[in-house]
Amino acid sequence: MNSSEPGSPSFLQLIEELGVRVDAELLDLALTHRSFAYENGNIPNNERLEFLGDSVLGICVTDYLYKHFPDHPEGKLAKMRASVVSSVSLARVARKLGIGQLVKLGHGELTTGGRNKTSILADTTEALIGAIYLTDVPSARVFVHHLFDPLVDRADLSGAALDWKTSLQEVCAALGTESPEYDISESGPDHNKRFVAVVVVADRRFEPAEGHNKKQAEQRAAAHAFRILNQELQARTLSADA
Repeated sequence: MNSSEPGSPSFLQLIEELGVRVDAELLDLALTHRSFAYENGNIPNNERLEFLGDSVLGICVTDYLYKHFPDHPEGKLAKMRASVVSSVSLARVARKLGIGQLVKLGHGELTTGGRNKTSILADTTEALIGAIYLTDVPSARVFVHHLFDPLVDRADLSGAALDWKTSLQEVCAALGTESPEYDISESGPDHNKRFVAVVVVADRRFEPAEGHNKKQAEQRAAAHAFRILNQELQARTLSADA
């Protein structure tokens, strides 16, 4: 069953097209979620591969950032990396490749929409990277750079290290909260306007942010709210896995 985005290759099609090697047993392990492992006699699951894949992804993205953006300060590079390797970003890649239809889940996760859960998709993608890395290191580099270099470039072109508003929208969806709204106020003369934006999610208001124009203020406010809500998403994921 293939539910990748129309026009996009599935995971298995992509690795064949790229010539990426992955051991069959490691591939099976990477696709084995802990819920499935528990229901089948506590067989090995993909968590160790996920741990490895997280580091492989991080070093590949960091290497690309360092080499291709020599004029960017460390702070901006860190923001770009954080956006590209976030669970929201990883899950987006997984949905594009139809990975949710490949992962082996326990009955409980299947009945609660586990194939589309951000945390499961992100973790499985990292596990697949780990499996490819253990099979063939060059293949892992090819796979990661093919999928994530364009995301890095897109983050840079957005003008604020990344499109924080889109990232905030996605993390809100992952948390199951209402979509963010923006309260904007402005002051000052026409030649020197000052804009202040406040993100509102449901009845929750986040720290205001300033900008020289409305877009800049909104992006800065969204960045602050994203960091807080993404931390909450990660905490929820860890709690659910405990």
